[in-house]
Amino acid sequence: MKLPRIDIDLEKIAHNVQQLKTLYGAKGINVIGVTKVIGGNPIIADILVKNGIEILADSRISNIIKMRKAGIRAQYLLLRTPALSQVEEVIIHTHISLNSELEVLKKLSEYASRNHIIHKVVLMVELGDLREGIMPSEMNAIVKEVLKLEGLALVGIGTNLACFGGISPDANKMNVLSSIAMRLEEKFKITLAMISGGNSANYNWFTSSKDVGRINSLRLGESIFLGREALCRKPIPGLFTDIFTLMAEVIEAKRKPSQPYGEACQNANGDTPKFENKGLMDRAVLAIGTQDVIVSGITPKQKIIVLGASSDHMLIDNTETSLKVGDTVAFDLNYCALLRAFGTPNISKNTINLYECASIL
Repeated sequence: MKLPRIDIDLEKIAHNVQQLKTLYGAKGINVIGVTKVIGGNPIIADILVKNGIEILADSRISNIIKMRKAGIRAQYLLLRTPALSQVEEVIIHTHISLNSELEVLKKLSEYASRNHIIHKVVLMVELGDLREGIMPSEMNAIVKEVLKLEGLALVGIGTNLACFGGISPDANKMNVLSSIAMRLEEKFKITLAMISGGNSANYNWFTSSKDVGRINSLRLGESIFLGREALCRKPIPGLFTDIFTLMAEVIEAKRKPSQPYGEACQNANGDTPKFENKGLMDRAVLAIGTQDVIVSGITPKQKIIVLGASSDHMLIDNTETSLKVGDTVAFDLNYCALLRAFGTPNISKNTINLYECASIL
């Protein structure tokens, strides 16, 4: 089977989706499935939908188009706030978008009304992480303008925390979001159907809160696919954390010095690395590199040590395993490594363990 590749256990994905829907549903929170980490893979997206996910969210319109062309029936939400240059694509290919700029909203309105489309919008509120979002003091003015725009339906507000500044979505932040929602509803005599509190980083807040306030929606990717919360990356009880396995092939296995020799300058990554002299070492080269995966984000399942990588080669200490040319090495991946790996066509994706499905995509 073609290498390098990622083996994907579909049954474990189905299990995690069911468990998370039950967990969050117990307090009235709907799970939105985030598909960007798996590159909009239609087979995986189908598993999400068949296990009760009604809204699929992605930051790339190309991924949304891929899933829609594959016949995956869902509501599609654009995670990244739209660029002015892509408003037509947003209206054509998505049902909902997260927004923070009035200029963009006006363009969305213009194109939607011209094409007799009602596009749903969620206004993002800045609560301290300093990525996207409208400052709370400006929400009244923005909502007032949005409610005038034809072709748009204001369906909710949301926030994003932990992704850029690492700010925790704690009880205080969620209470502020709930309060903003209630204030807007009272002032403008509207009902906001979606109050989106964040992402997989909200797990600790959720499990420690008896009252989740008005929060009724979370956008989950890491929890579904890696079975972890996104603040400290601790496993969530009852979820699988080993859904994805990266496989790479040994293309050289030799005994060599442990320390490079000659005049030391920058390597291919622009670094000037330093190596401890351990004498001769059994080393191996794998056919995978930094253009395929974030090397710091993978963990070997065998007793090897990753020495480093260039764009196309990974170097490992092979002393304890004695791997030979043609052997394979298995790795677990963190979220960022998985994101990179699914973004490259050079890594095959092998789905296993559901509906007797084993297909290379």
